[in-house]
Amino acid sequence: MFNSVVAANRAAFAAFGVQQDGADTEDVVEPVDRIEPDEDLPEWHVSLSEDHPDYLGVGDRAEFTKTISEGDVRQFAAASGDTNPLHLDDEFAENTRFRGRIAHGTLVGSLISAALARLPGLTIYLSQDLEFHNPVRIGDRLTAECEIVEDLGDDQYRLTTRVVDEGEVAIDGEAVVLIDDLPN
Repeated sequence: MFNSVVAANRAAFAAFGVQQDGADTEDVVEPVDRIEPDEDLPEWHVSLSEDHPDYLGVGDRAEFTKTISEGDVRQFAAASGDTNPLHLDDEFAENTRFRGRIAHGTLVGSLISAALARLPGLTIYLSQDLEFHNPVRIGDRLTAECEIVEDLGDDQYRLTTRVVDEGEVAIDGEAVVLIDDLPN
């Protein structure tokens, strides 16, 4: 128990960029200071299926693709405070049912939010249900897929949401969003 706590603390220090004697922080990635709302980083891939640009409707889809990096996992641990050694400590994680480190489930689920942010208008989450089916490892290239399945009225929509890793479902779920017009 003590060793795993020490390992988690070391991982947390590394995630925050605190250098420890003998610690290796080469995998810590500097966070991006600011991304403009209409800007995508070169590694991201975004796809929209908006057949009718004046309104959203049933069948419209948004996809967002990204590779989960070591830096993503460490920055998420720092931002969220989730320093579970399953995500940060190779030696610890080798002895778990996963036989190695996995990405935080909530980090992976956040790719759904990234896809929804690409819908036209101002997307506001009202609810999100997630089921975790398969672990995600560092280096996996994931695609969040969102499809409007019901127009609930009053600019609210129900969507199916899932994150896939080479065809395998990592996360499956459903969201309800409100889509406002963008302010002037």
